[in-house]
Amino acid sequence: MDLFNQIKFLIRKEIMLEWRSKYALNGILLYVVSTVFVCYLAFRQVSSAQTWNALFWIIMLFASVNAITKSFIQESRARQLYYYTIASPKAIIISKIIYNIFLMILLSLIALGFYSLVFNNPMGDPMFYLLSVLLGSISFASIFTMISGIASKASNGGGLMAILSFPLVIPLLVVLIKFSKNAMDGLDRSVSYDEIGVILAINVIVITTSLLLFPYLWRD
Repeated sequence: MDLFNQIKFLIRKEIMLEWRSKYALNGILLYVVSTVFVCYLAFRQVSSAQTWNALFWIIMLFASVNAITKSFIQESRARQLYYYTIASPKAIIISKIIYNIFLMILLSLIALGFYSLVFNNPMGDPMFYLLSVLLGSISFASIFTMISGIASKASNGGGLMAILSFPLVIPLLVVLIKFSKNAMDGLDRSVSYDEIGVILAINVIVITTSLLLFPYLWRD
């Protein structure tokens, strides 16, 4: 099969496996809902827009780790060997990134809706804030998919994933919080163009690095 057909086949495989078990999706949704509910029990209300924004991104950060860690780390060696025989490494990493992007977008929209329902919604520009959530979902998915692929080749994949993702996620979180805060304050959209450019640049660099690095990792 050519690259496009391989990617399509692998994405369909991921969806079918998830739909059959629903273990990961249900677990992640339970995590998000329970975390928001615990925050509600602790704070009752969040009066500061800055606190509201920071708390949301903290919830999304840990939710994305739980959602995407399974990408490679939970794959058995036998299954990875089977993938090696039927698809190219580029098709595998691209299909994982695309699937995790869709998963994170779905998770983020559900989390944002429930979070806004529990706490008062102080957004000044809801559509632009939604754009920040979508870009954040894509960024988390691309970064953690790449790190998961690297960590899967080590014996302590979970710990290695946390160490490798830290220097990439922290700058991304800083930019996302600033971008979404501008949207919450209702500032002119042109103010956030620099942050959008940085987020897009991070995604391009991470995805390009994944395409260059993963084929070498996959040979081991």
